[in-house]
Amino acid sequence: MRVHTLLVSLLAVAVTGGLADARAQGVISGNEFNPAISLILDGQYSSYSNDAEDYEISGFPLDEEAGLTAEGFSLDESELNISANVDDQFYGYADIVFTDTEGETEVELEEAYFETLALPAGLAVKGGKFLSGIGYHNAFHPHSWDFSDEPLAYRGMLGKAFTDVGVQGRWVAPTDLFLTFGGELFRGDSYPALGSANDGTGAFSLFAKAGGDVGASNSWKAGLSWLSYDVEDAGLEVEDGDLLLNGDGDLYIAEFVWKWAPNGNPRERNFKFQTEFLHREEDGDADFDGLGGPQSGGYDTDQDGLYLQAVYQFMPRWRVGVRYDWLSADNDTPGLSVTTPFDGDDREPDRYTFMVDFSNSEFSRLRLQVSEDNSSSDSDTQFVLQYVLSIGAHGAHAF
Repeated sequence: MRVHTLLVSLLAVAVTGGLADARAQGVISGNEFNPAISLILDGQYSSYSNDAEDYEISGFPLDEEAGLTAEGFSLDESELNISANVDDQFYGYADIVFTDTEGETEVELEEAYFETLALPAGLAVKGGKFLSGIGYHNAFHPHSWDFSDEPLAYRGMLGKAFTDVGVQGRWVAPTDLFLTFGGELFRGDSYPALGSANDGTGAFSLFAKAGGDVGASNSWKAGLSWLSYDVEDAGLEVEDGDLLLNGDGDLYIAEFVWKWAPNGNPRERNFKFQTEFLHREEDGDADFDGLGGPQSGGYDTDQDGLYLQAVYQFMPRWRVGVRYDWLSADNDTPGLSVTTPFDGDDREPDRYTFMVDFSNSEFSRLRLQVSEDNSSSDSDTQFVLQYVLSIGAHGAHAF
């Protein structure tokens, strides 16, 4: 409750302060409304040695949006971004995602939030729908990823990334070393938090991050995050029926990033190493309804995930990258005799990925990626050709 109260109080300060300042300034003229608009085109050709529709990760139930892109040609997540300073107190951002797979077009509002610009003492508040600040990879949109897909740990534990409706409070310490602390309160509708429990406050997070420079050519960032959430009436399709889950969970993330560029100039050459370790614990009640009659039992999961990746720009426009993914699960479903996605935890899924990409400019990228994915009992060789093109104004990405 202390976390909830703090976040709500910070939001109230930001809103009241911003409204008071707006009244003092009067009406904003139309010439000051000049949003930055960009369109990200993201498409690919994919080929797999196994059937993409049968994709699974042993021991990890998958969110409906997780998994492989459809085989053949597809539009992945093309994005329409709109952003602007609303006034001297608030910044607004919206990200609308378009996907077209197997002839079906879907439109999704991935982010739509405001952020304060002028709170005192290093404080900032964000509100709306946004990508959570937990971990490192979670805060980036797919077009800015160094590989065409997310790490296996994110796919198995967060669906793809955790984004939800809520509020975030952050504080940047007034120190030479970059040091920031934050907390978030969410509705809890997004995987792995489902059902918007607790009257629409079903998840919250805390995170702490630090970073700095080492000489003129190196920089680093490290952090710890905690996401706590409730699961309410979450349905899983299982063999011969449906499984209904009610429980709660905790996800812990440790992150580390190291970057190198000669004298801090990445134009000619640069190197980036990135790793995260994720640990998730979840337990609760599990009710089966299907062939053979209803069953009531429980579920208890203890899951780990790790990825390490390195990307090297060895000459202007050209980069190569390698990534290793590993997962492990210890799951139990007492009282249930049916087969569930929690089964298969005797395996430790892993994946090896290689990519090479070419960027003619900061607005275009072509990528070739090959993976050997051992997420299930049958190894899957995955081949991807991808393009990412940016049209219009687009701000720089975070560290």
